[in-house]
Amino acid sequence: MTREHAAEEETALATLLQTYSVEVTARDERSLGAVAEILRPGTEVFVANLPNEGADVLIRAAAKLRHAGLTPVPHIVARNLGSRREFEEMLAGLAGEAEVQKALVLGGDRDRPAGEFDAALQLIHTGLLQEHGIRRIAVACYPEGHPRISADVLWQALRDKLDAANEAGLDTALVSQFLFDPKLVVTFAKALRSAGITAPLRVGVAGPANRAKLIRYALRCGVGASLRVLRERGNLARNVLAGFTPDELLGEIALAQAVDPSLGIAGVHFFTFGDPARSARWAEEQRQPSREDAMAGA
Repeated sequence: MTREHAAEEETALATLLQTYSVEVTARDERSLGAVAEILRPGTEVFVANLPNEGADVLIRAAAKLRHAGLTPVPHIVARNLGSRREFEEMLAGLAGEAEVQKALVLGGDRDRPAGEFDAALQLIHTGLLQEHGIRRIAVACYPEGHPRISADVLWQALRDKLDAANEAGLDTALVSQFLFDPKLVVTFAKALRSAGITAPLRVGVAGPANRAKLIRYALRCGVGASLRVLRERGNLARNVLAGFTPDELLGEIALAQAVDPSLGIAGVHFFTFGDPARSARWAEEQRQPSREDAMAGA
């Protein structure tokens, strides 16, 4: 890579990271406190809603983030909800105590739904989201596919959710699974736009994690094929498997977006594996000009 190309990639990455989010689990008090100290005011923090975890836990975590000046984006998982009433009470608490206006709406991976809902589309159809002040939703997408759902079903489900959200007057954004091959992200973004889907895409990446944990989560989430790219690209492999967020991965994606803005890649979402502070620190460092750039501009 030439020095000029590296500088272009660094600039593109800093631009892409002007919008990023990190993920925490609702019960992780340490991480909730840590991100409040590191993140800039208004940064989105996605709050996972784990199976068998009561709505009160999710609401408290979202409220803590809001009071710290951050923007909580709770996961609302269809298969975790016991009833429509539970859904309403969760939304009322999120709105009243945390002023939530955006949520990640998911179907969920548990085999047996806790109640009457088993898909994100059903939650959108209820109309309860907008009734409780949620005006924007994020939905998951899978550039590399899903281990248990066919590609055709995934595409149709994505279209159905986006159409339903549009009819309900909800703004939408896409958040991808995490992966390691930048070409898959670019190819997927082009496919979205060719299909007439205009929702902005926030690309999911793995934050710092030890090698064993990272591979375990990758295989569980269906990105095993993407791991193969690590065997072919030594620098990327060392960055990822040593536990550092991959500069090369995001740099290539950022440069592709800079060259072709029609891709609509509008930020990064970090899957943090219990340590969101490390992802936040790394992202903030990349948003700053390099020492050489700063000296050149002095």
